[in-house]
Amino acid sequence: MCDRLRVLAAEPGATITELLEEPTFRELTQAEREERAAKAARELGIEYSERVRQAGQYAWAKIRAHQGAA
Repeated sequence: MCDRLRVLAAEPGATITELLEEPTFRELTQAEREERAAKAARELGIEYSERVRQAGQYAWAKIRAHQGAA
């Protein structure tokens, strides 16, 4: 449990306040997010590359922007 908290706290942009306010164990580490993205790409028959990763990040940013506007 402490190791997971250390990994999350070490990620860019992480603050103690955010970690304490958010349910820590629902938040994935960067490595876990990358692993899930690669698995999802494989399931779709897509080779997971840097270009695919960037396209995914762009898509999620657009989704978040529209959620905030709703």
